[in-house]
Amino acid sequence: MLSALTQLLVFQLAGEVVARGLNLPVPGPVLGMLFLFVALALRGGPGHELQTTSQNLLQHLSLLFVPAGTGIMVHLHRVADEWLPLLLSLLISTVATLVVTALVMKLCMRRQAAPGEAP
Repeated sequence: MLSALTQLLVFQLAGEVVARGLNLPVPGPVLGMLFLFVALALRGGPGHELQTTSQNLLQHLSLLFVPAGTGIMVHLHRVADEWLPLLLSLLISTVATLVVTALVMKLCMRRQAAPGEAP
């Protein structure tokens, strides 16, 4: 479990270093997740230990929302001042996520229906 956690943290650190080093407008953990995805795609998927550790982390994912909720309560006046841009960004990002998810699902279903054919 320790090596799997180390692997996850190394990818997050790599994302942080690249994001800050190149002054990118993307959060480091997002880049780290992208690096992890590429590494897992090249490797053919996660190993058993990484898979087990990830499942254990996902079971306790709700605990990670406590600091975010606390931050919103501390800065509630800012949320009240900028409610319209926040609402619009939430609506647009939700719709974009639904559309992308539907397209990916459609692509996956098409590939699954005809496994012998190239898409």
